[in-house]
Amino acid sequence: MANNLFISYDLIAPGQHYPEVIAAIQALGAWAKVHYSLFYVKTTLSASEAATKVRTVMDSNDKLIVIDAKDAYWYNLPKEVEDQIKQQWNR
Repeated sequence: MANNLFISYDLIAPGQHYPEVIAAIQALGAWAKVHYSLFYVKTTLSASEAATKVRTVMDSNDKLIVIDAKDAYWYNLPKEVEDQIKQQWNR
């Protein structure tokens, strides 16, 4: 069964490994970048499994939250983000 995850991060100086963190999130499954540090991901992984994978490329002081969502509503997202979420949500 696939899960609808929302992943948000805050990378704290000094490391700030943005390319690595983004690549780790995108490798989890079908994704859409919702905001600067918020992604939607459709994946078979649980929230804790996804967090464990992303955390491997983060510094010890970075912040991460992964939420498994059953329902969502949005307003004023870019059309391509909205379309990607709609396309993947019930798969």
